[in-house]
Amino acid sequence: MSVIENSKLTIVGAGSVGSSVAYAALIRGSARHVALYDIAAEKVEAEVLDLAHGTQFTGSSDIIGGSDVSVAEGSHVVVITAGAKQHPGQTRLELAEVNAGILRTMMPQLLAAAPDAIFVIVTNPCDVLTVLAQEATGLPPARLFASGTVLDTSRLRLLLGRRAGVAARSVHAYIVGEHGDTEFPMWSSASIGTVPILDFEPATGGRLTVDELDGIAVDVRDAAYKVIQGKGATNYAIGLSSARIVEAILDDERAVMPVSPVLHDYHGIDGVALSVPCIVGAAGAVPIDGIPFSPSELMLLRRSADALREAARSLGG
Repeated sequence: MSVIENSKLTIVGAGSVGSSVAYAALIRGSARHVALYDIAAEKVEAEVLDLAHGTQFTGSSDIIGGSDVSVAEGSHVVVITAGAKQHPGQTRLELAEVNAGILRTMMPQLLAAAPDAIFVIVTNPCDVLTVLAQEATGLPPARLFASGTVLDTSRLRLLLGRRAGVAARSVHAYIVGEHGDTEFPMWSSASIGTVPILDFEPATGGRLTVDELDGIAVDVRDAAYKVIQGKGATNYAIGLSSARIVEAILDDERAVMPVSPVLHDYHGIDGVALSVPCIVGAAGAVPIDGIPFSPSELMLLRRSADALREAARSLGG
């Protein structure tokens, strides 16, 4: 449970993602109070009722919700999942037009209801929307950032752990850049335990090869599309990863996570939200200076920045 007394988390959007964030937060005890907000009154009331029916089994957290933004009042963290969902074959950046309009309208209202909150944007394309949301609110980058590649990194560690025959938690590797098609793994610093990724000797077979790692990176990049093709949306894993980010904030963990704040003079990148290793705690998310990138990784990071800058420009951002 949070180190903040009577900590409050509000999730905006009662769709499959928002409801999964609320469910994960209740199960994990991420905050003392959980609120769910959505303009669709009947839908949000039903989700809150369903979740509330199980609170006997979830510890000391409680849940409220409704279709009035006042349910967000007093929030320490606001997680934003509202928006049009991604359809099969649709890229995250193709969602930008619709969701940008939703966010521009909603952010000032949320900030008025929860002026001291830290805002985490999950709605896709989360990197582009983070820039637009910061422009709409004037919040410092540390207090408004996207969930970024936290989930993508979990997918990477899962696949590497399976291949190497170790627990995913023993894999130290990050996906960085855009949460989307230009994301990439930081292979130059990846390790299993303390052993560089290419030097590790799995008990189940030979060492990983560069070609094999490239294939894993593609599988990670395309993982969401595969889930969406089969069931229409990704929700459980993003719910869990979002709850984990909330805990890092409310517990002031100063955990290192690849979230996506708007960057300023980060390896020469300005004004774009990209996932890089950040310290996440009560102050929000602060990029770690001095993270080493190989020359090829730096090129890929700048490619991500250029792609997102162009997307923001097309939306008037």
